[in-house]
Amino acid sequence: MSVAANASNLAQAARELAHEWEETKSCWHDVKSQDFEQAYIDPLPGQVERAIMVMAEIDLILKKIRSDCE
Repeated sequence: MSVAANASNLAQAARELAHEWEETKSCWHDVKSQDFEQAYIDPLPGQVERAIMVMAEIDLILKKIRSDCE
């Protein structure tokens, strides 16, 4: 599987998690859920975005390596 495909899978998983979290919040709405959301859910979009950017950089490096080795 290519790096680009893995980046796409990561983005899709993040979207699915966000959707599932919204459903979970409808029945879990205490202080602990707020703490969980602040600690883990809120930072996730930025972390995923950075990871996808790094994966794109890795993909370029791997393509260069393959090209140099041919």
